[in-house]
Amino acid sequence: MKVLHFVTGGFSGATQVAIDLCQAAQRTPGMEVMLVLRRKRGTTPERVQALRAQGLQVRVVSNWLHALTVWELRRIIRAWRPDVVFAHGFSDHIWGRRAAVAESVPCIFHVEHNSRERYTRRRLAQALALAPATRASIGVSEGVRTSLIERGFPPEKCLAIPNGIATERFPDSLLPARWPERRPAILMASRFARQKDHDSLIRALALLREQGLTPDLHLAGGGSQRRLRHAQALARRLGLQAQVHFLGNVADLPQRLAATRIFVLSTHWEGMPLALVEAMAAGCACIGTDVLGVREVIEHGRTGLLVPPEDAPALAAALQRLLHDAALAEQLGQAARQQALAAHGRELMWQRYQTLLFAENMA
Repeated sequence: MKVLHFVTGGFSGATQVAIDLCQAAQRTPGMEVMLVLRRKRGTTPERVQALRAQGLQVRVVSNWLHALTVWELRRIIRAWRPDVVFAHGFSDHIWGRRAAVAESVPCIFHVEHNSRERYTRRRLAQALALAPATRASIGVSEGVRTSLIERGFPPEKCLAIPNGIATERFPDSLLPARWPERRPAILMASRFARQKDHDSLIRALALLREQGLTPDLHLAGGGSQRRLRHAQALARRLGLQAQVHFLGNVADLPQRLAATRIFVLSTHWEGMPLALVEAMAAGCACIGTDVLGVREVIEHGRTGLLVPPEDAPALAAALQRLLHDAALAEQLGQAARQQALAAHGRELMWQRYQTLLFAENMA
């Protein structure tokens, strides 16, 4: 079986999921896989070469015009002749499926990675028009599956396969022997983008300072330079330069998570937040915004704390609670780790995709 995954080359969460699925397929007898990236700013030659060094077949297509993207992808499909195409993420799933339909690929899947996307009336019509040729629309969480149905995708074709992480990156040996050995600091690992709510977290830090609490906040991730500059300006305006540390992209995120007590995902919307799941696997005490995707991962009061969206005072109160109550923070971190390792591994994700492929191949 030849399987092609088409996804943005922006190296977002969707890109990582597609890479993980390709690597899992490589280890599966009887499967051959190709990864096709739509060129973005982050699609550097170094990143592409690193994937090829891992044994992946990787191709890159244009991002200049959608028609050109489809044309280049059609050429790849025509030459390689895949049995299955997975088209990941908005709006790539439209262009990927268009190319697959035009080249008569037998089995086509649409993978939706977020509960909110910028569907205009035209884009939604384009996506729904491809539904008859699509075997299934896969939401990366139950919340995303629900959002697909609400947009008008055929309910009988909508299913959920939650994203997974590489749990082997978080062995017991990575974690400190005792909770007090972790830094009493806060970490958020997320790209700077419209979806993410760094502002509320920075404002919550200012509210904590008024209560005499001055923990360090580490913000890891790249993304929009404009939004990064905005967050930096907000930290300066609130006098938090000494507390807020902008790390950029980091290569040692598992080690940083394991050395930190509190992780926060402050966000406006999510699909399946892999950064949050990684923080749980590292045993952090986690706080997340109570939105679709996040509330499926965190059980409030047992594996973390949930706070209302765009509510800096509520976020500050949750942070204060964990900073004051080390026993609660440790308890939440231990429960979060157990949940992440048991339910959110990428091998479990691959088993579900493999079951889907087998079922469709037999149909």
